[in-house]
Amino acid sequence: MTDPTPAGVLDRMRALSSAEDMFALLDLAYDEAVLNRARLHVMKRLGDYLDRLPLDQLDEDGAFREARAALQRAHDDFVTASPRQQKALKVFTQARGNMLPLEGLRPIAR
Repeated sequence: MTDPTPAGVLDRMRALSSAEDMFALLDLAYDEAVLNRARLHVMKRLGDYLDRLPLDQLDEDGAFREARAALQRAHDDFVTASPRQQKALKVFTQARGNMLPLEGLRPIAR
């Protein structure tokens, strides 16, 4: 027996397996070049934006509108900026312990 209540937009989003499916669900156009270049970054940024929203306090239409706006914003972040410039992933923000600035090097006398 199936549940008679339709799944909410957030449940449907969680069940999707591709960024393209997410854009289709939320009825948004996207730049294929942006997704090809920054797919993971766009989805990570979407998650960051959704985490900041009080989605549990919204009705279904409100949640849909907010999720749609968040996806549009996440996509737009990468239209003119690279993933490195946007620093959406932790790898771009954490300090790299294996790097030494050149000014810190001294020549060795032989």
